[in-house]
Amino acid sequence: MKLLIKKGRIIDPSQGIDQIGDLLVEEGIIKGIADDIPSDQYTKVFWAEEKWVLPGLVDIHVHLRDPGQEWKEDIETGTKAALYGGVLRVACMPNTVPPNDTPEITSYILKKAEEKGYVKVYPIGCITKGQKGEELTEFGRLKEAGIVAVSDDGKWVANSEVMKRALLYAKQFNLAVISHCEDPTLSQGGQINEGFFSAKLGLKGIPWSAEVAAVVRDLLLAKETGQPVHLAHLSCKEVIPFLRWAKEEDIPFTAETCPHYFSLTEKEVEGYNTLAKVNPPLRKEEDVLAIKEALKEGLIQVIASDHAPHSVLEKEIEFSLAPPGMIGLQTLLPLSLNLVKEGWLNPLKLTECLITNPAKVINVEPPSLKPGKKAEFIVFDPNKTYVLGPDIIQSKSKNTPFLNKELKGITVLAVIGEKIWELNWAV
Repeated sequence: MKLLIKKGRIIDPSQGIDQIGDLLVEEGIIKGIADDIPSDQYTKVFWAEEKWVLPGLVDIHVHLRDPGQEWKEDIETGTKAALYGGVLRVACMPNTVPPNDTPEITSYILKKAEEKGYVKVYPIGCITKGQKGEELTEFGRLKEAGIVAVSDDGKWVANSEVMKRALLYAKQFNLAVISHCEDPTLSQGGQINEGFFSAKLGLKGIPWSAEVAAVVRDLLLAKETGQPVHLAHLSCKEVIPFLRWAKEEDIPFTAETCPHYFSLTEKEVEGYNTLAKVNPPLRKEEDVLAIKEALKEGLIQVIASDHAPHSVLEKEIEFSLAPPGMIGLQTLLPLSLNLVKEGWLNPLKLTECLITNPAKVINVEPPSLKPGKKAEFIVFDPNKTYVLGPDIIQSKSKNTPFLNKELKGITVLAVIGEKIWELNWAV
C-alpha cells in the first residue's frame, strides 16, 4: 500500500529539516520527501496543508499504572491516549504494584503491550528493590528482559552511596539512570509550593531547596563516576545555575521538564484544586519563566508529560489526602506548542526536545523521516482549537487542570508501519 502526505510542513529533527513538501510511504517504509510527488490509482492521499508532519513523539516519563492499579489506567488505554497525543513511543515508570524490580514484571509489561498496546512501550526498571532505596536491583537481568533505564521515580534514592553504586552499575549495562529529584527530608508532608499560597491555604509547603539539594548531589555523583544522570521533571528557577555550572564542568547529565511547569503556576491550587496537585509542585511565575529560559538555553533538553492518572474518587477528596499527579499524554504537544508561539523555541528545537533528545536519554534510535526508515510519524494540526472535554480524553482518568478548557493543536493522523489511524476527536 502507498500513502502520500501532500503539502505538509515536514519537520524532522533527525535530519534538521523544516520544509513544505510531500512524504511518500510504501509498505510501511518511508520512501522519500520531495516538493511534489505524483500519486497513482493505488495511492492513498492525505492532504496536510497548514499541518505539521513529524516523527512520532518519544515520552520517557509516563505512568501506565499496569500492573496493579488498572482502575486508574492500563497499558491499552494509556497507549491509546499516547496515540491521540502523537506520542508513538512511551517509557513507563516502574512504580507499579508490584514495582518493576524483576524480569517477570518487565516481561509482563512487554507482553501486554504487544497484545493490547497502540504504541511502542519501553519499560523502566527500579533502581532499588521495592523502591526502598537500600539494595540495588539486578540491572543485567532487567536489561535482558527489556528495560531501557532505571529509576525509583516517585522517590529519590536518598542514600548517596547506593546512588553512586547505581550509577557505576548502570555504566556496565549502558542504562540510563533517571532521578526523581526531591530530598524527602525537606519535602516530607508537603502539599504545594512553599510560600504565599501554602500559608494562605494552610497547607505544608515543599521548598525549592528539596529539588536543588537532590539535583546538586546527583550532579556531583555523575561527575565522580562519569556516568550520566537524567534529572526528571525540574520545576524551579533555583536549580538553573547549577545546571549551567554542570554544563561548564562537562558533567554528564540531561534534564527534563513537563508542560505544566512552563504553563501553570501555583495559583492553580486556589480553592484546593486537587487536579493541580503535582509532585514536584507548581511553582511561581518566575519559575515558569526560568524553565522556559533553560529550555531555550539548552540546559533542559527534554520535555516529558509525567502522565500520572488518578481516578475521580482519589482526587475528589480532602486536598491533603489526594495523590499528586495529572494526566498529560494528550496535552503534551498542544501545550509545548506554546513555546513556539511565544518565541522561546523554533519548531526544530521543540521537536528535538520531544523526539530526538528523549530517545537519546534511553539509548534508542529516534523515529525519523529518512528514506528507508519504518514509517512512524504523525500529522498535527497546530491551528485547531477545541475544548478538552472528558469524552475526548482517551485515558481512564480525567485528572487534569486543563479539563474543559480550550486548547490549540491536535493530532489528526498517526502512522506506525502499515497501521494508519485517522483520529476522530469529535471536536
